[in-house]
Amino acid sequence: MKEFELKYGCNPNQKPSRIYMADGSELPIEILCGRPGFINFLDAFNSWQLVKEIKAALNMPAATSFKHVSPTSAAVGIKMSDNLKKACFVDDIEGLDESPLATAYARARGTDRMSSFGDWIALSDVCDVTTAKLIKREVSDGVIAPGYEPEALEILKSKRNGNYNIVKIDPDYVPAVQEIKQVYGITFEQGRNNFKIDEELLANIVTENKEFPDDAKRDLIIALITLKYTQSNSVCYAVDGQAIGVGAGQQSRIHCTRLAGNKADIWHLRQHEKVLNLPFLDTVGRPDRDNTIDVYISDEYEDILADGVWQTLFSEKPEPFTKEEQKAYLATIKGVALGSDAFFPFGDNIERAAKSGVSYIAEPGGSIRDDNVIAACNKHGMTMCFTGMRLFHH
Repeated sequence: MKEFELKYGCNPNQKPSRIYMADGSELPIEILCGRPGFINFLDAFNSWQLVKEIKAALNMPAATSFKHVSPTSAAVGIKMSDNLKKACFVDDIEGLDESPLATAYARARGTDRMSSFGDWIALSDVCDVTTAKLIKREVSDGVIAPGYEPEALEILKSKRNGNYNIVKIDPDYVPAVQEIKQVYGITFEQGRNNFKIDEELLANIVTENKEFPDDAKRDLIIALITLKYTQSNSVCYAVDGQAIGVGAGQQSRIHCTRLAGNKADIWHLRQHEKVLNLPFLDTVGRPDRDNTIDVYISDEYEDILADGVWQTLFSEKPEPFTKEEQKAYLATIKGVALGSDAFFPFGDNIERAAKSGVSYIAEPGGSIRDDNVIAACNKHGMTMCFTGMRLFHH
């Protein structure tokens, strides 16, 4: 297939629309089901690069959940605790522990479930049956992977009445060194961002604390590769082999740090016993549970605990999860990794990161206030390395 005609571009009025190879060669994909659109393919090709690079860097199966050309999360296939399975609504998935790929997607999808609603999925490895069963029951636009087991493909094809978007990509495809795009009829050309992110990038530790366990290095690599495919400005919190908070496309870096930190906090709070034990009625589906939990944790919790409302959600009225309780719980969190796609210009980013349990940081460095940022890290006993490499993505 040398080109594929799309229904329309970013919006219905943007016609005609298609994808093709400029040199006239075959597209490196097969469309096994559905009819992906313009934005679907933007998500597909960006998300595929992300999981391919994580797999290459860590030699572990990887998955990501994408929305609007930025990842909500990315993760590798590390076994999940019982509490995490319950928080991610996957404690009933048979064979999850035996499928690292399914575990990776369960983590990625479970991180920010509200943002992942209607996501695009990328898998680093051939999709197995367990992963397909997990994908089938979530609201999703499509998936890209290097292949699909026959039974897994049939499971996915049954989704959306046979119209679910399933894309197979050639894992050996290597794009041209130069990339081209047009804006307002003007052509831009640049070298593709082939910068390799690995452990060597984390060697320049600039803080008094030099402690740098392997798990933290793994999490920072995941965070940095995630940032490489996140709309800038961007900041990413990661822990336990997954990105737990992504702040994308903000004009101010502190707003990125706050946004991503708030998402990371919600991820942690979802695993608190008060949230795990909310007495949901069996009739309340997963998306509605996601929305309810989000409100329960927020300042608007009274909206769902009001008389006449809680009865539609719960078998009994839950106690509020007070801000004091939340703050005390979050204060116990340590060991979180934080990556930034460009330097931190002020120490306020570090102060906000500390509130979300950050112990390890990777950022390019190069600010005229680097000393201020390093001092803030030293104050909190953090380990920070300067990568020397900016990771803007637009």
